[in-house]
Amino acid sequence: MRGREVAVGLHLSADGGPPPAGDNGRVRVHRWSSWIRALAVGLDLLFAGLVVLAVAGALGRPTSSTVVAVVAGAGLLVVYASGRVTVRVHERSITEPRGAWWPDSAWIAALVVLWCVLLLVSPTALWVAFPLFLLQMHVLGPHRGPVAVAVTTAIVVVDGVTVVAPPGAPPLGFVLGPMLGAAVAVGVVLGFEALVRESAERQATVDELLEARELLADAEGERLVHEERERLAREIHDTLAQGFSAIELLLRAAGTSLARDDAERAAGHIERARELAGHSLDEARRFVRALAPPDLDDATLVGALERVARRYRARDLDVVVRTEGLPRPLPVPVETALLRIAQSALANVDRHAGAGHAEFVVDYTRDDVVLDVIDDGAGFDPTAVTPSGSPGGFGLPTMRSRARELGGSLALESSPGEGTVLTVTMPTAGPTPEHQ
Repeated sequence: MRGREVAVGLHLSADGGPPPAGDNGRVRVHRWSSWIRALAVGLDLLFAGLVVLAVAGALGRPTSSTVVAVVAGAGLLVVYASGRVTVRVHERSITEPRGAWWPDSAWIAALVVLWCVLLLVSPTALWVAFPLFLLQMHVLGPHRGPVAVAVTTAIVVVDGVTVVAPPGAPPLGFVLGPMLGAAVAVGVVLGFEALVRESAERQATVDELLEARELLADAEGERLVHEERERLAREIHDTLAQGFSAIELLLRAAGTSLARDDAERAAGHIERARELAGHSLDEARRFVRALAPPDLDDATLVGALERVARRYRARDLDVVVRTEGLPRPLPVPVETALLRIAQSALANVDRHAGAGHAEFVVDYTRDDVVLDVIDDGAGFDPTAVTPSGSPGGFGLPTMRSRARELGGSLALESSPGEGTVLTVTMPTAGPTPEHQ
């Protein structure tokens, strides 16, 4: 089982909510949750309330006892509060050993000593033992915790029988009561930690299944890509390659005829080669259309962007499409690249930016078409983008590569808290010769 840190108890940070879900849709076990936080607050209130009650119980005693009770009670509260800050059991894995001398055991020992001092001057302090039981089990763990609980129980029993119990009263209640309270505390903490441990094991299983599913999806994707490449290779061989071969033979025959001064036969060969070239061009265009994105079927680039925007508006992201200049048909490779970049950019906005509004702006200039993808999200530091295109890189290398393949360029403007503007500029004449 892969290691995962899981909340194991009642100590909590005071600085916020659960950590975000992991990338790629991974489900994560939160280190703590709101109901665990409620248990922690409940333990804090119970401990503080019982300490205050114990101090109040000593107020009618001699002055020296009252002073000792106040000092011991204040010390208990201060030590408890400081330990809640320094002994951060909730940040450890449930499988990690607990109960180290510093700071875990030292904190518990200090609390027990101060509690014993308070117990000497205020019998009401017996009730503080129950939150101490819970705390000892949680902080010291299932091995050392029961030992500390047993020692604390023995102190309660001895004090109850010798000090609190009226003379001649049967001591059974002062023995069974603390023992039952200790047993309940031990059972509650062990049961709770067993649930957390089981949850962690289930989470590890879920993560393994998700990882296996991703591997299967990757393998299936590779298989489909391989099959599609084979299909395209067969199609190209049976159509374009055969046509080019026939054209080459016809042109060679035309050259031979011209060498023999047979212009009429050469013209016939050239005409048939021209017809084959036209047919091959039609086949090439058919391939391009077949590989174009479905959103471009019977639609311009702007129409395809509108389709994309409608899908995201249905998911509560307000996306609008605007045009500037005079719209005109674009080469299919240019439309395809711009649409793919727009889809990828908007997916990043939806996934990472936390935006409420986004815009596609298509600007038709004389020689270029410019696509702006604008959002009002959280923004980020562009210098921190990783070159690999990992989740930290927002897929920018892939977008930039698409633009460069067609002689275009990609620019990015963003800063934390200021949103993002991604600008793609493409020549409308298609790729330049060096980019073909």
